Formats: sequence, structure tokens, C-alpha cells
Amino acid sequence: MWFDRCLVYSHAMQKPLFNWLNKRSAGVLLHPTSLPGNQGIGTLDIQADRFIDFLQASGISHWQICPLGPTGYGDSPYQCFSAFAGNPYLIDLGELAAQGLLRGDELTVITQLPKDEVNYGALYHTKWPLLKLAFERFSKSAPLKFGNFTFSEFKKHNTSWLDAYALFLALKDTQGGKSWTEWPKDLRSFKLATSSSEAKKLSYEIEAHQFYQYVFFAQWQRVKTYAKSHGVSIVGDIPIFVAGDSADVWSQPDLFELDQATGKPIAVAGVPPDYFSADGQLWGNPLYAWDNHAKQNFSWWIERLKAAFDLYDIVRIDHFRGFDAYWRIPLPASTAKIGTWEKAPGLDLFKAIKKALPKAKIIAEDLGILTPSVVELREATGLPGMGVLQFAFGGDESNLYLPHNLIANEVIYTGTHDNDTSVGWYLSSNESTRDHARRYLRVAGNEIAWDLIRSAYQSISSLAVIPMQDILALGSEARLNTPGKSQGNWKWRMTEDQLSHILHSGAATYLKSLATTAARN
Repeated sequence: MWFDRCLVYSHAMQKPLFNWLNKRSAGVLLHPTSLPGNQGIGTLDIQADRFIDFLQASGISHWQICPLGPTGYGDSPYQCFSAFAGNPYLIDLGELAAQGLLRGDELTVITQLPKDEVNYGALYHTKWPLLKLAFERFSKSAPLKFGNFTFSEFKKHNTSWLDAYALFLALKDTQGGKSWTEWPKDLRSFKLATSSSEAKKLSYEIEAHQFYQYVFFAQWQRVKTYAKSHGVSIVGDIPIFVAGDSADVWSQPDLFELDQATGKPIAVAGVPPDYFSADGQLWGNPLYAWDNHAKQNFSWWIERLKAAFDLYDIVRIDHFRGFDAYWRIPLPASTAKIGTWEKAPGLDLFKAIKKALPKAKIIAEDLGILTPSVVELREATGLPGMGVLQFAFGGDESNLYLPHNLIANEVIYTGTHDNDTSVGWYLSSNESTRDHARRYLRVAGNEIAWDLIRSAYQSISSLAVIPMQDILALGSEARLNTPGKSQGNWKWRMTEDQLSHILHSGAATYLKSLATTAARN
């Protein structure tokens, strides 16, 4: 059952904790891996600057991205080896060459990779050797500085997470990439591993992983500074849960529901069966031991958000309803059918966040079927929720995502990273849904991506975010992710020709006129 997201919070006119979305504006969703370039994947190079130039020319003031963490199996940015680290794949090798750590001819192997998609298998076999070679030369050279801080300063400032992360990945390399729960017993926790004989042998490898993080953060801060100077803020993203095979769980197992003897989870996260999935969704992430978090006054979450706000100006948190109640699936389990709803800390967590980060700008991903308590929690926090225009059509006039039902304290999207492109969605929808969209929007439907863009801009929702694929009016071939599909995701890239076209065609001018007309500036 759907509940009205305009529901007045029942505790009588209490002032919400946060109230930051008070200006109309527009944004574009494009993960950095999808930027164009000749390094097999989008990187933090001049192509990021060119994209920001496009945003500025278009009157767009937000760049939304997916999580920036180091990806593991499946290459999903929502399943990372750390909630704090950055993805070394995003490092611009050109800067390493400019610093003398790589030669131009050594980059040939990576410049031959595809330019219109990410081939993660080929990237793994080409980029890591180059990163390792760059570190080898860095370790033997006179001190080099990336960004505004030295390597020593970076390590000292980030020791709270960097030490565990670097040791975790160094050990993972020696263990053939296996999950840490399969490692020898004396390596299955950060506390034990730090005094192990194996760890003492890995000082060089540990420093290498610290170096990759150093370069990533220096390059990201350059991009963020360039964006700020062009009037563009960064909207980041963090998943509510972390990956089980991560430095976070390995280093602080007491914060998760684990069998403390083996380190394996005793229950995992997911969602129960619904209209979209008869078996539900078995995500497999370990669950938080919320009582232990509360005893520590939610310090881990506060540190996680502080780190996020070092990277981003605004943070979207995925699966907001999990802060009210989460679906606990006891193991073993092959589906998400059997589980229980368990209470999460709710408002207590956000009160702690408000105290530590009073100016935090957070977006709540609240898509799906919401209970009254989830709506009340979002209203009490004051966090803007989300709407998706692709979900608006095919039903009746009460659908919450139809433009006439949207609200101001909300972010409206044509589609998200988990959706098909708007063209792909329209072409694959049944005729009843397409007819509803055409009649509601009063269009012919032959330019549906731009029809939805205009509707989003004209809506009452304060922030409108458009996936780059919709601005390019691309079809399903440009879909970034299909939930539940284990292969073939996160590969789409914009080409240099496409970026050049929108920079020099009338697209930027038209978007700027839309922003002016809809007071999104």
C-alpha cells in the first residue's frame, strides 16, 4: 500500500532536523567511470573538466555520481572493499606520466582498450601493472607531491581507515583474492593480522595501496575544486549497507551481526517478495549490530558521513527505509522469502548526525512501498526524498510520481542508475503505459527523453536530476545497471564525440533556457 508522502508528522508540528533543499536547481547523473577518454574507463582527467564545462554552460549546478569506492566482484560501486577508500581505476595515469612515474610508451597498452565501454577484465590486467610500476618508481624517487598534501600528510590524516584498508588489500592479494572469512585464522581480523608474521612481510605492498589512495584523493580534490569554481556541487552516494568482504567488516566485526568465531554473517540484508520479485532480493550484506552502534553514539556512521562530505557537497543515502526497519534474513538462505522486519535506530541516529554535522545535506532514497513509520521518519528528519518519472505512468491519478503529486522537498529524476534509459523504458513499456505518458504530457512520444526532462524541470520538486543518457536520448544499449543481473553492468561510457556534440550543439543553450523558464538557477 502506498502512503501519502505529504503526511504531516504526527508529533505535532515538530521542527524537522534538517531543512536544506530550499532552492530550485538542476543536476545531471553521470558516474565518473562513464566519462569519455582513452584509458579504458572514465578517469579524473581533463574529460571531467570538459563535462563540468558542459554543466556550467547548461545552467546545471549539480553533478550526481554513484559511490566512488574500490569495487570488487561484479564491479558494482555499491559493493566496495571499503566505505572510505576511493577507486584506483579512476586514477588518471596521464598525471603519473607527467610526474615521471610512467613513460608514454608504457601507456599504449591501456589506450588500446575500448573507448565506448568499460572492459573490466582487460582493465584489471592492464591498469594494475601500471599502477604498481608507478609506485615502484615513486618509492625510489625524490619526494613527489600530488595535490595540496604530501604522502606522509595524507597517511597521517587518514590513518583511522587507511591502515586497515591497505593491510586488508595487501593480505587479500596474498590469499588469491579470497574473502577474508576464508583466510587463515590469524588473519581474520585487523587486530590479529597487525601482529602476524604475514603482515610484517607486506610493508611495501601496504604502502603501495596507501599510495593509490593518495593519488586518487589528490585527483578527486582537483576535480571537486574545478567543479566548485564553475558553480557545480557534487552529489555523492553511499549505500546503507557495506560489503561483507570489506575492510570495514574485517576491521570492526563488533559493529556487525557476525559469528565472532568465523567472521561469517548469521543473517544478511535484502527485501521480501513483492510485485517485482517472487523470491524477494537476497543482497547478502551483513547487518549492523545497531545496539553496539548506539553504545558508541553512532561514531562509525558519523565518521563515515564526515568522510563522505570530504568528497561530496551533498550525500544521497541508498535504502533510507532501512533506518526505520530492515528485512533480516537468517542464514543459510537461498532466497529472501524467509525473514523478519527488525527495528533500526531511526531518529536517534539522525539526531546524532545532526549534532555532529549540523549543516549536512542528505538525500533519502525512499523509493518503493513505504510504511507510515518510514514516512514519519523522513518527515521528522526533513530529508528530501526521491521521485522517478518513469514510475509515474500506467496507473491512476493517485500515483505519487505523477508531476501533480510531487512535493517541493524532493529530488525528481527521469530515471536513476538502476533504471533503463527513458527511451529504452518507453519502447519496452506496454501500450497502455505509453498512451498514459503521451496523454499526460500532451506529446507525441517521439522525443520521450526530452519530454520527461521538460516535465522534471517544470515540476514543483526543488531539485531535478537527469541521467546523461537521457540528455543524449540514448536507448537501452546505454543502460548502466540492471538490478539482479550479475554480469554486464556498469560498462556504459559516453564517447568523446557525444561530449563534444553536446558542448558545441544547442543542447547546453536549450537546457539553460529550460532552467531559466523553470527558475532552476
